[in-house]
Amino acid sequence: MTDATSADLPVRPQGALRRLMRRKLALLGVAVIAIVTIGAIFAPWIAPYQPQEQMFDGLTLEGSPLGPNAKFWLGTDLLGRDLFSRILYGARTSLIIGVVANGLALIIGTLIGVTAGYFRGWIGAVLMRFTDLMMAFPALLLAICLAAIFTPSLWIVAMVIALVNWVQTARVVYTETSALAEREFVAAEKTLGAGTARILFRHILPHLVPMIIVWGTLGISTTVLLEATLSYLGVGVQPPTPSWGNIIFENQTYFQAAPWLVFIPGAAILLLALAFNLVGDALRDVLDPTQRGRE
Repeated sequence: MTDATSADLPVRPQGALRRLMRRKLALLGVAVIAIVTIGAIFAPWIAPYQPQEQMFDGLTLEGSPLGPNAKFWLGTDLLGRDLFSRILYGARTSLIIGVVANGLALIIGTLIGVTAGYFRGWIGAVLMRFTDLMMAFPALLLAICLAAIFTPSLWIVAMVIALVNWVQTARVVYTETSALAEREFVAAEKTLGAGTARILFRHILPHLVPMIIVWGTLGISTTVLLEATLSYLGVGVQPPTPSWGNIIFENQTYFQAAPWLVFIPGAAILLLALAFNLVGDALRDVLDPTQRGRE
């Protein structure tokens, strides 16, 4: 017999979506993510100029950037390039790294956490001590060291961020898997002669999916912020590829004379990170089995 409590029942997509739609802040986050995603995908058609195009009339007679005006909606940068176009193309960089790096981190963390939590013993001890060792290093410092070793590029930065961001997922998945491995339905499957693969893929992983979705959503905001930080420090995505972080890095010398060159990309970074956090928090409440039936 299995202990099919209300917390063990699968999350129905229709019910979860219905509860999510009742959360206004989550809908606001979804709207921001959708707008940024659409802008990034259709940047070649939306952007009025190429991101690297230096306009002859993009600077003042003194050689300073232009402020927002009818031709350049968000102004120009120190090289006379349209800031609005660069923001759109920079959104591509942030989203690609956010999705790819966070996806890799989730895969690595889930594999290590599930393996350590299910098998335990010396296997779990070794994997968790390695995880603790990785957690002891400051993520930003470790990312800077790795980025300095490899030649920074879009995909290298994504790999570096994945290598420093998997530890939190591994720890959480390990804790949840250890608890699930002690449940009666797992013991019953072992008694009936079920193999390890069947238990993991039919009984353990389905219970972890809601948590993985939540951590995946919340992790994108952390990834976006870390990519922007690396790019700002000069060890992230390198010019001429536009990134919100390196846009701030390139134009920081004009902070007082042209503050929009720093405030606009900085606001875009914070807004996108906040949007993913709002959606992630809402998904955590909606998909948490202990919350079902309370609303």
